Order: sequence, then C-alpha cells, then structure tokens
Amino acid sequence: MIPISSAISGGMVWSKTPYTRGYELKRNGEIVGTLRRKSFWSSEFQAESAHGSWKFRRTGCFLTGTEIVDSNSGVRIAILKPNWTGGGTLAFSDGLTFRLTSKGFWRPVWTVLADSGQPVLSIHWREKTVDLPRELHLSEDRLILLTMFAWHIMRQTSEDAASAAVAVAATS
Repeated sequence: MIPISSAISGGMVWSKTPYTRGYELKRNGEIVGTLRRKSFWSSEFQAESAHGSWKFRRTGCFLTGTEIVDSNSGVRIAILKPNWTGGGTLAFSDGLTFRLTSKGFWRPVWTVLADSGQPVLSIHWREKTVDLPRELHLSEDRLILLTMFAWHIMRQTSEDAASAAVAVAATS
C-alpha cells in the first residue's frame, strides 16, 4: 500500500471491491487502504492500511455512536458522538478531536474539520473522491484513519437512511 500523503494533490478515489462488501481507497491505481464489512449480518467493519488495522463498530443504547478499535490490541482509539445532521464529533483517546460535517442536497460532500475549524479532508459522495489540503499537520496514520472512518460514516448514514425509508414505506 502507498502512503496517503502522496495524494496531497488529489487523485484519490474510493471503489467497490468485486464480490465483497468492501471498498478500496486508491491513488493512481495503487491501494492506500481497504474497508470491509466483517460479514453480511455484522455492522462491524475492518479497515486496513500500511499504518494499521482498525475495527469500526456501533456503540450506545440505540447504536447511534461509533467507536474505532485497534484490531491488534483491542484498545479503543476514538469514539464518534453523532449529531442529528449525520455528522458528529470524533474524540480520540490522545485528546485530539475532529468534527464530521456534511453539506449539500443528499449530503454529497463530507468534510472532516480540526478543532480550529481547518478542513483536514473532504470526500465527494457522487464522485467517490477525496480532497486533502496542501498543508497538513497530521501524522500519516491519523490521516488515513480519518479518511477511512469518514467514508465508513458516509456509508453508514446512507444505509441508515435507506432502512428508515423502507420502514416508513412499509407502515404506509
């Protein structure tokens, strides 16, 4: 896998992997990271890159939150406290926090913001592309983890909306 920092100028694209319930993040055709559902019935996802392996799983009474767990040690790295607009605050155990926001009709652009409000990355839903600002002050492993987690939250939000629409249609 190649480093995500080589993609500062753009060119990163998410693509669905054939015959699996997963995705690959690629830059110029080379894999930067992968995201896969553990099984058909599981809501847990496995993310992997050259910098680590993580599990993304739902938490909370109504499974509204999501936590990031290091796959090797089993230690929780971060937890997302969602807001009603589909984003939320991602708090890491080392004290760093980020905000996930979406904008546009049907949430076509998702952005991860640092505490200062500076954009860390943006993902365009329809094009499945990732934009990184020119000047980043994050470690390579944190940047790839944020990119993969933001994609996961986008997918999760989309699936939740589809499930809600089916439930409403069934009761009508």
